[in-house]
Amino acid sequence: MAKILFNITNGTNNQTKASLGFMLARTAVEEGHEVIVFLNADAVSLIRPPVLDNLVGLGTGVLKEHFNVLKKGRVPIYVSAISCDIRGVTTQDLKDANARKVFPKTLLNLSLEADRTFVY
Repeated sequence: MAKILFNITNGTNNQTKASLGFMLARTAVEEGHEVIVFLNADAVSLIRPPVLDNLVGLGTGVLKEHFNVLKKGRVPIYVSAISCDIRGVTTQDLKDANARKVFPKTLLNLSLEADRTFVY
């Protein structure tokens, strides 16, 4: 099985693409791959409960359903600390999401360690 990094940069500005990244991460988990999700830029807003609970992509499903599979599978979710600060995403927003704020070096290291990286 592969170690796959999903780097998601789209947020509510492109709901379908954002949901697609989570849908494919979910599929990889269900297929038994090791999955890591990194949210940066506009994607950090996806971790906010009101967004997570309501976002639906066109043909890509309900974000919350994909997220719950990742959470159940204990998939680590990293969020850009810089993007969070700029967009007002707080530690409270991350509380129940199995997510943690990190800096750009983490994304670089995760990319180098992954067998494959997908960007959405």
